[in-house]
Amino acid sequence: MTGVKERLTDGAYALGWAALKHLPEPVARGLFDQLADFTWRRRGKGVLRLEANLRRVRPELDEAGIRALSRAGMRSYLRYWKESFRLSVYSRAQLAEQCQVKGLERLDEALASGRGAVVALPHMANWDLAGAWVAAVAGHPFTTVAERLKPESLFDRFVAYREGLGMEVLPLTGASVSVIGTLARRLRSGKLICLVGDRDLSEAGLPVDFFGETTRMPAGPAALALRTGAALFPVTLWYDGPVMRGEIHPEVVPAAEGDQKERTSAMTQAMADVWAEGIREHPEDWHMLQRFWLADLEARA
Repeated sequence: MTGVKERLTDGAYALGWAALKHLPEPVARGLFDQLADFTWRRRGKGVLRLEANLRRVRPELDEAGIRALSRAGMRSYLRYWKESFRLSVYSRAQLAEQCQVKGLERLDEALASGRGAVVALPHMANWDLAGAWVAAVAGHPFTTVAERLKPESLFDRFVAYREGLGMEVLPLTGASVSVIGTLARRLRSGKLICLVGDRDLSEAGLPVDFFGETTRMPAGPAALALRTGAALFPVTLWYDGPVMRGEIHPEVVPAAEGDQKERTSAMTQAMADVWAEGIREHPEDWHMLQRFWLADLEARA
């Protein structure tokens, strides 16, 4: 039964890529808005979890305000999928038109110096669109990491899709070589690494304060920057009408004192503070439909 379900999942994604990327933009947008509204009205686990997370971000809102925000959030989330299915047919000119980013000069300067750079993003707006823009428009091909999906054929499809956009994709698990070692080598050779870094609830994650409560975030972005001397840039993304906007924020500079763990933790907290401000300004574009704070894990246990 599991094998049948996996084949159906893979087939559904294949159909999405094959059919949706050729639809006229207004038709695709209307279709995905309807799908988002349908999902929102059903109030399944993902929507309820999104609302629980949004209450932490915007505690001043009443329930009607949270409901309206979660509806906008579902539309933003489904927009991500709509764009992702269609990204492979976007021209360089379309990417330049649909994605506009402030602070690119910071990244350009770091890479021109030969230091290498780590760009770390939360689950905001469309990180795949941002990646395609960085590679095709800004002219900085990069390496990233992807969690293995089931079935394996679906994971291979995602890897091929992202590599077609100009990304080198390393599997998070199951590789014959160390992912961290490969990333470090890329940085030492002056390359760019892009990582989504706002959620790691495993014991390996680093505790951070986020909207006044404790969660865990990956140590990888800050640890890699410390290990290699690369620049570390937090990025925020948000939708503004038909355009996605982003900002490459100032470099997170390591503290001069403390051991490696203390310095890594401080850098991760600094990134979390930047992301929190961006999410507070654009909460509907934070696609967090899973448990996020440690208190929610404890409540479930």
